Amino acid sequence: MIEIRDTAPDVDVQAVEYVRLLGYPRGWELRDRAKELGDWAREWFSTHGRPWVYAREARELLVGDSSVTIDGVQFTSTRVRDTLQSAGAYGAILLAASAGPELEEEAQTRWRDGKPDEYFFLEVYGSAVVEHLVTMAGARLCAWADGEGAAVLPHYSPGYPEWSIDEQAPLLDLIRRASLGVLPLQALQSGMLQPKKSLLAIFGLTRHTDRVRRLTDLSPCENCSFIGCQYRRAPYRRARRASTPELPPSTEEFAADVDPLDRHAIYSISLKALHRWSRERLTIATRVDGTVDAVFKYEGTTCTNMGRPLKFHYHVTLGPREDGYPIREQSCGPAPGDEGYTSMCQYIRDREALMASIERERPLLGQPLDDVVRWSRPSSPAGCYCEADSRQHKWGLVLETLHYVLAQQAARSGSPQTGQESERS
Repeated sequence: MIEIRDTAPDVDVQAVEYVRLLGYPRGWELRDRAKELGDWAREWFSTHGRPWVYAREARELLVGDSSVTIDGVQFTSTRVRDTLQSAGAYGAILLAASAGPELEEEAQTRWRDGKPDEYFFLEVYGSAVVEHLVTMAGARLCAWADGEGAAVLPHYSPGYPEWSIDEQAPLLDLIRRASLGVLPLQALQSGMLQPKKSLLAIFGLTRHTDRVRRLTDLSPCENCSFIGCQYRRAPYRRARRASTPELPPSTEEFAADVDPLDRHAIYSISLKALHRWSRERLTIATRVDGTVDAVFKYEGTTCTNMGRPLKFHYHVTLGPREDGYPIREQSCGPAPGDEGYTSMCQYIRDREALMASIERERPLLGQPLDDVVRWSRPSSPAGCYCEADSRQHKWGLVLETLHYVLAQQAARSGSPQTGQESERS
């Protein structure tokens, strides 16, 4: 049985992954002040960060009708259960990874000192570190599994769609059971982890490697950025798309007939929620030239001050279908007349910094809308906008809902409507 215990893992976050998490468009290179901040965050963490990873193989896996039991502990995620059953999984790997408390403490110090830029870049670098730790642990697991004639499935975590964050604590207890030491991590009553730049996850194991090759949603490779992996079963989809940004003229006519959206996309949100939001929150209008304008009305609550309700409006402009629905414009701001956002704790601490961050963040700008279904982003379901992770999470909800609506329209009619406001799916 495999066990990984690394208290000093090598952290080499790829620049392209850090830039992506910062919200810049694909192919962007940091420069001037942004490069200075990015280099500073990387150097600070290299000197002061204390990341760690722990993973072990579970002794027993039972896949039931509506739940999964691992070493006697039952989890009720339908997504995990369906994935393990589809892959014919025989076992599971339990993982805990963290960037450590030092980064979080330093970021908060920078915020209190009135340095929101340093806070933001350090926070995002912490997210990039956790992604890197999970990626490298996954690569080690793939190497081990290959020698066992098996394959590793994509990881999944409490708080992801169809897995309640309430099961974070029992998963942590299960991981601790055989760690032979106290992991420097705790699950709060809310289900959030402390330090917050941490992750708990389950990797399924299967000997039906043919299923992993055939079904992309069972393969971790397409979402794994580990370059040079000798156990790769499928190309990294983000890298593959980026390597062919333009089609030769001879294929332009063919490209116009190719559906730019994956109609069988695996969303991070349940289809039921997407369907409801598309009817209640999303408005789409398609211009004569094919440009798409969309407005998404978000409603949430503050995390403090008795959970005050707040409303934000998201505006997205997409290029025409024949261009691949590129995201041309993005903006997010409080709904007209709503003042709930003024009760957010970070707004009270530094309103200018928070609102500037919300206005500045435009994830996937310049990229095709279809990239949202491959966007690996933090899962942070908090209703407020205080943290960068929660803002990224909300942008994911908005863009996936828009993707869902346009893909459904194309499936029904073969082409999107033009020159009028489209129906709400």
